[in-house]
Amino acid sequence: MSLEAFKTRVLPVKDKLFRYTLRILKNEDEAKDVVQETLIKVWNKRDEMHAYENMEAWCIRVARNLALDKLKSKHNKSVDIDNAYNLQSSTQSPYSSAEQSDTMSSIHHFINKLPNLQKQVIQLRDIDGFSYQEISDILKQNLNSVKVNLFRARKQVREQLIQVNAYGL
Repeated sequence: MSLEAFKTRVLPVKDKLFRYTLRILKNEDEAKDVVQETLIKVWNKRDEMHAYENMEAWCIRVARNLALDKLKSKHNKSVDIDNAYNLQSSTQSPYSSAEQSDTMSSIHHFINKLPNLQKQVIQLRDIDGFSYQEISDILKQNLNSVKVNLFRARKQVREQLIQVNAYGL
């Protein structure tokens, strides 16, 4: 793979890699390091890239494995991920902005409480926009498992959000 092909096929995935690794590691600096390691690893295997049908899914899988390795080695277990998403809008009123911020904080909190597989599936599908088949390839899960885990994750987050809104907890 040439430098130009690398720039057009791999570098556009960099932001998705960062968001995904941030979700796993819960630390911006470590996520940036993993993205950099991923890009280096992909570049070093550029001669094998013609064999990969979906370059984006392969890059995510490499990043996932590196992030999980880093997580295992450091035993990093907590830090919130709200820094990964900035939903502020200059056209919103302060009340609407605060309400949206509170809702998003609650959603992030509920997602962080999900089992790891459900957390990864909801990140890949609803935040990064991957197809079910791509998620299946990335996580090495069968397609039905991906769909079931996504359904359960969404249901759990929705129920908790409804409970908070209904009772003002």
